[in-house]
Amino acid sequence: MTTSPSLAGKRAFVTGGSRGIGAAIVRRLAADGAQVAFSYSASADAARQVAAEIQATGGYARAIKADSGDIAAVRKAINDAAAQFGGLDILVNNAGIMVLGMVDDVSEADFDRMIAVNVRSSYFAIQQALAHMRQGGRIINIASNTVRRIGSPMASVYALTKSAIEGMTRGLAHDLGPRGITVNAVQPGPTATDMTPGSGPIAEHLQSMIPLGRLGQPPEIAAVVAFLASEAASFVTGSSITVDGGLTS
Repeated sequence: MTTSPSLAGKRAFVTGGSRGIGAAIVRRLAADGAQVAFSYSASADAARQVAAEIQATGGYARAIKADSGDIAAVRKAINDAAAQFGGLDILVNNAGIMVLGMVDDVSEADFDRMIAVNVRSSYFAIQQALAHMRQGGRIINIASNTVRRIGSPMASVYALTKSAIEGMTRGLAHDLGPRGITVNAVQPGPTATDMTPGSGPIAEHLQSMIPLGRLGQPPEIAAVVAFLASEAASFVTGSSITVDGGLTS
């Protein structure tokens, strides 16, 4: 007996989908049967490659250039995708940046940029997606295990932004529950991406603190996102799922 892909017929938009965790999410949602549009900012070649890989295997993915720090660009990208798809069922707010610095040294420009990309963009992406989303919609926000444990200096602003994402997730679960739309967050721990290289002194230090003894892999984060996007998670909302190999246990 064969079964249909769990997201067959669903329409998804992923912010920041050209690299790392975002690209893994795009690939997984497409593999599970969704049509996927995703935004990228500077990584045009990587974005085209992700879309081409998915289409070569019979899936559908479309890359749309949109700086997540530019709300107008984010709104337009979501509207363009929804117009093409005839609506949206899934929004994944993945785009994020991390500028490290001690409190004495963080500039207003870096602070404002992290707030704009990590928090402001996510909120208004949700607002725009809701114009195209109906009952059964799924909103998934990528936060961070730094909400639970930071463990190192120079990440105060990054942790601030990801804590804001968790609070926003809980609040919006109440706003959107009556409309049949779930809102959840995923909190990755150290994951082998451009932001956290999988080898070298930093990776070795992180691995020594993780009970499973290794960094996470982007597809492992994407698997949790795919669950939250599926019908199997229909009674899960306002939750934050930590995926960090036990680091915050």
